[in-house]
Amino acid sequence: MTDHIENRLRSFYFSCMAANGDLERLEESGQLRLVEKDHRVESSISDYFEESIFREANQMAQHYMTFYCLERSARNIVVGKLEAIHGGGWWASTVPPNIQTSVSQNMQRELDAGVTPRSENEINYTTFGELGEIVKANWADFGDIFKSPKAFTKIMTNLNVLRGPIAHCSPLSEDEVLRLELTVKDWIRLQST
Repeated sequence: MTDHIENRLRSFYFSCMAANGDLERLEESGQLRLVEKDHRVESSISDYFEESIFREANQMAQHYMTFYCLERSARNIVVGKLEAIHGGGWWASTVPPNIQTSVSQNMQRELDAGVTPRSENEINYTTFGELGEIVKANWADFGDIFKSPKAFTKIMTNLNVLRGPIAHCSPLSEDEVLRLELTVKDWIRLQST
Protein backbone atom coordinates (compact mmCIF):
# COMPACT_ATOMS: atom_id res chain seq x y z
CA MET A 1 0.00 0.00 0.00
CA THR A 2 2.80 2.44 0.87
CA ASP A 3 4.59 1.78 -2.44
CA HIS A 4 1.30 2.37 -4.27
CA ILE A 5 0.76 5.75 -2.55
CA GLU A 6 4.39 6.72 -3.09
CA ASN A 7 4.12 5.85 -6.80
CA ARG A 8 0.92 7.87 -7.15
CA LEU A 9 2.48 10.88 -5.39
CA ARG A 10 5.56 10.62 -7.58
CA SER A 11 3.37 10.40 -10.68
CA PHE A 12 1.31 13.39 -9.53
CA TYR A 13 4.47 15.39 -8.84
CA PHE A 14 5.93 14.70 -12.29
CA SER A 15 2.58 15.48 -13.94
CA CYS A 16 2.55 18.84 -12.17
CA MET A 17 6.13 19.54 -13.22
CA ALA A 18 5.28 18.70 -16.84
CA ALA A 19 2.15 20.88 -16.73
CA ASN A 20 4.16 23.74 -15.22
CA GLY A 21 6.70 23.45 -18.03
CA ASP A 22 3.89 23.48 -20.62
CA LEU A 23 2.35 26.58 -19.00
CA GLU A 24 5.70 28.38 -18.98
CA ARG A 25 6.25 27.60 -22.68
CA LEU A 26 2.75 28.86 -23.53
CA GLU A 27 3.34 32.04 -21.53
CA GLU A 28 6.73 32.65 -23.19
CA SER A 29 5.19 32.20 -26.64
CA GLY A 30 2.48 34.74 -25.79
CA GLN A 31 -0.36 32.22 -26.10
CA LEU A 32 -1.16 32.42 -22.38
CA ARG A 33 -0.82 35.13 -19.76
CA LEU A 34 -0.45 34.07 -16.13
CA VAL A 35 -0.51 36.40 -13.14
CA GLU A 36 1.32 35.39 -9.99
CA LYS A 37 -0.68 35.78 -6.80
CA ASP A 38 2.35 37.17 -4.99
CA HIS A 39 2.08 40.39 -6.96
CA ARG A 40 -1.49 40.90 -5.78
CA VAL A 41 -2.50 42.16 -9.21
CA GLU A 42 -5.91 41.18 -10.46
CA SER A 43 -5.65 39.32 -13.73
CA SER A 44 -8.22 41.65 -15.30
CA ILE A 45 -5.84 44.63 -15.11
CA SER A 46 -3.49 42.95 -17.55
CA ASP A 47 -6.24 43.05 -20.16
CA TYR A 48 -6.01 46.84 -20.36
CA PHE A 49 -2.28 47.20 -21.04
CA GLU A 50 0.25 45.93 -23.53
CA GLU A 51 1.76 42.62 -22.49
CA SER A 52 5.30 44.05 -22.57
CA ILE A 53 4.31 46.83 -20.13
CA PHE A 54 2.60 44.34 -17.84
CA ARG A 55 5.69 42.08 -17.81
CA GLU A 56 7.92 45.06 -17.13
CA ALA A 57 5.70 46.07 -14.21
CA ASN A 58 5.99 42.58 -12.73
CA GLN A 59 9.78 42.77 -12.99
CA MET A 60 9.92 46.27 -11.49
CA ALA A 61 7.60 45.41 -8.59
CA GLN A 62 10.42 43.77 -6.63
CA HIS A 63 12.63 46.87 -7.00
CA TYR A 64 9.80 49.14 -5.90
CA MET A 65 9.29 46.91 -2.86
CA THR A 66 13.00 47.06 -2.02
CA PHE A 67 13.05 50.83 -2.22
CA TYR A 68 9.76 51.20 -0.36
CA CYS A 69 11.17 49.20 2.56
CA LEU A 70 14.46 51.08 2.50
CA GLU A 71 12.86 54.53 2.42
CA ARG A 72 10.28 53.73 5.12
CA SER A 73 13.05 52.29 7.28
CA ALA A 74 15.17 55.42 6.79
CA ARG A 75 12.23 57.63 7.78
CA ASN A 76 11.71 55.53 10.92
CA ILE A 77 15.39 55.89 11.82
CA VAL A 78 15.23 59.69 11.45
CA VAL A 79 12.03 60.06 13.46
CA GLY A 80 13.10 57.59 16.15
CA LYS A 81 16.49 59.19 16.70
CA LEU A 82 15.43 62.86 16.59
CA GLU A 83 12.35 62.29 18.73
CA ALA A 84 14.39 60.37 21.31
CA ILE A 85 16.94 63.20 21.59
CA HIS A 86 14.82 66.31 21.00
CA GLY A 87 11.35 65.18 22.09
CA GLY A 88 8.01 65.82 20.44
CA GLY A 89 9.05 69.19 19.00
CA TRP A 90 11.95 67.69 17.04
CA TRP A 91 10.50 68.72 13.66
CA ALA A 92 10.49 72.44 14.42
CA SER A 93 13.86 72.42 16.19
CA THR A 94 15.96 70.14 13.95
CA VAL A 95 14.62 70.26 10.38
CA PRO A 96 16.15 72.94 8.13
CA PRO A 97 13.68 75.78 7.39
CA ASN A 98 13.71 75.23 3.61
CA ILE A 99 12.60 71.60 4.13
CA GLN A 100 9.90 72.68 6.58
CA THR A 101 8.61 75.12 3.94
CA SER A 102 8.70 72.48 1.19
CA VAL A 103 6.81 70.00 3.39
CA SER A 104 4.18 72.61 4.32
CA GLN A 105 3.65 73.33 0.63
CA ASN A 106 3.36 69.61 -0.18
CA MET A 107 0.83 69.12 2.61
CA GLN A 108 -1.20 72.14 1.46
CA ARG A 109 -1.12 70.98 -2.17
CA GLU A 110 -2.52 67.61 -1.10
CA LEU A 111 -5.18 69.27 1.07
CA ASP A 112 -6.19 71.56 -1.84
CA ALA A 113 -6.49 68.54 -4.15
CA GLY A 114 -9.17 67.08 -1.88
CA VAL A 115 -7.50 63.68 -1.62
CA THR A 116 -7.02 61.62 1.50
CA PRO A 117 -3.86 62.89 3.24
CA ARG A 118 -1.03 60.39 3.02
CA SER A 119 -0.08 61.03 6.64
CA GLU A 120 -0.32 63.34 9.61
CA ASN A 121 3.47 63.22 9.99
CA GLU A 122 5.57 65.82 8.19
CA ILE A 123 8.39 63.34 7.64
CA ASN A 124 6.21 61.48 5.14
CA TYR A 125 6.07 64.58 2.94
CA THR A 126 9.83 64.93 2.58
CA THR A 127 11.60 63.78 -0.56
CA PHE A 128 14.29 61.15 -0.25
CA GLY A 129 16.91 63.84 -0.82
CA GLU A 130 15.41 66.02 1.93
CA LEU A 131 15.53 63.04 4.27
CA GLY A 132 19.29 62.87 3.73
CA GLU A 133 19.60 66.61 4.33
CA ILE A 134 17.83 66.26 7.68
CA VAL A 135 20.35 63.63 8.76
CA LYS A 136 23.31 65.72 7.57
CA ALA A 137 21.97 68.82 9.39
CA ASN A 138 21.82 66.75 12.59
CA TRP A 139 24.90 64.59 12.08
CA ALA A 140 25.90 64.75 15.75
CA ASP A 141 22.67 62.92 16.57
CA PHE A 142 23.26 60.19 13.95
CA GLY A 143 26.98 59.53 14.39
CA ASP A 144 26.25 56.46 16.49
CA ILE A 145 24.03 54.98 13.73
CA PHE A 146 25.91 55.84 10.54
CA LYS A 147 29.66 55.26 10.47
CA SER A 148 30.79 58.04 8.12
CA PRO A 149 29.23 61.29 6.89
CA LYS A 150 31.03 60.97 3.54
CA ALA A 151 29.83 57.40 3.06
CA PHE A 152 26.32 58.43 4.11
CA THR A 153 26.25 61.22 1.51
CA LYS A 154 27.64 58.95 -1.22
CA ILE A 155 25.17 56.15 -0.53
CA MET A 156 22.17 58.50 -0.24
CA THR A 157 23.17 60.14 -3.55
CA ASN A 158 23.44 56.74 -5.25
CA LEU A 159 20.11 55.62 -3.83
CA ASN A 160 18.43 58.84 -4.92
CA VAL A 161 19.70 58.34 -8.49
CA LEU A 162 18.52 54.71 -8.49
CA ARG A 163 15.17 55.77 -7.05
CA GLY A 164 14.36 57.89 -10.11
CA PRO A 165 13.55 55.12 -12.60
CA ILE A 166 11.73 53.10 -9.95
CA ALA A 167 9.54 56.01 -8.84
CA HIS A 168 8.91 57.20 -12.38
CA CYS A 169 8.02 53.86 -13.96
CA SER A 170 11.06 53.19 -16.10
CA PRO A 171 12.70 49.78 -16.25
CA LEU A 172 16.08 49.25 -14.62
CA SER A 173 18.83 47.79 -16.75
CA GLU A 174 20.59 44.67 -15.52
CA ASP A 175 23.56 46.78 -14.38
CA GLU A 176 21.30 49.13 -12.42
CA VAL A 177 19.53 46.19 -10.74
CA LEU A 178 22.93 44.99 -9.58
CA ARG A 179 23.87 48.54 -8.53
CA LEU A 180 20.63 48.79 -6.50
CA GLU A 181 21.34 45.49 -4.73
CA LEU A 182 24.90 46.56 -3.91
CA THR A 183 23.86 50.03 -2.76
CA VAL A 184 21.20 48.59 -0.45
CA LYS A 185 23.92 46.35 1.01
CA ASP A 186 26.13 49.45 1.39
CA TRP A 187 23.24 51.19 3.23
CA ILE A 188 22.91 48.28 5.65
CA ARG A 189 26.68 48.08 6.15
CA LEU A 190 26.85 51.85 6.78
CA GLN A 191 24.72 51.45 9.87
CA SER A 192 26.64 50.58 13.02
CA THR A 193 25.81 47.25 14.53
